[in-house]
Amino acid sequence: MTTFLDLHTPGSPLLMPNPWDAGSAKLMASLGFQALATTSSGFAATLGRLDGNVTREEAIAHSRAIVEAVGVPVSADLENGFDDDPSGVAETVRAARDVGLAGCSIEDWSGSEIYERAHATERVAAAAEAAGSAFVLTARAENHIHDRDDLDDTIARLQAFQEAGADVLYAPGLTDIEDIRRVVSSVDRPVNVLALPTAPPVAQLAEAGVARISIGGGFAYVAMGAVVEASRELREDGTYGFWQTAGTGAKAWRDANR
Repeated sequence: MTTFLDLHTPGSPLLMPNPWDAGSAKLMASLGFQALATTSSGFAATLGRLDGNVTREEAIAHSRAIVEAVGVPVSADLENGFDDDPSGVAETVRAARDVGLAGCSIEDWSGSEIYERAHATERVAAAAEAAGSAFVLTARAENHIHDRDDLDDTIARLQAFQEAGADVLYAPGLTDIEDIRRVVSSVDRPVNVLALPTAPPVAQLAEAGVARISIGGGFAYVAMGAVVEASRELREDGTYGFWQTAGTGAKAWRDANR
């Protein structure tokens, strides 16, 4: 049987979009994606909040809803594990495993600062122990989305996370292909890349040996952007051209529920 981890093939990256609710998850699965991941920012937006303002209980319940909506593996964005302490991170991972998730990611960002490397590694080790063998733990080094463009430190962190038991490694914010190649060549675990606007295209990331590509809140914000454009058209132009996009969505939703 193919497992979630088996889908991570360096050079043939798993394209893993990030739904923000059960409906978007069902739609994305129907479009042929082999696995999905939750998005902390997209989910927070559904609650009328900014990223970083969701509780552990809310994130776990949300993850359960996504898992129950689809038949493909789901990984959860669980931010920093909702605890600074390794024991609290382990508790979060056990809760994630218990709702049927195939994996989760844990960050080395507290919400206000990057954890000291040794402490961050202890947190990954605790998460790995709680995860067990059938649950894919992704360890995230957050330097580059928090204005710390220190690639040497990022690589050292990812190498430490690998030794602590992480299954997948992830440094969101990297967009330079040479930096990405250096990360991939410095570790012995599959590497995830966040598809930011300035990131290299999928083919180039594949050539660099990337094993997984995710989009974070990208699709959630695409949906919001479509609502903004439709609202402006209705309010400012008094026309209904947005129904063309709505028609595409309505058909896709009907197809997803057949």
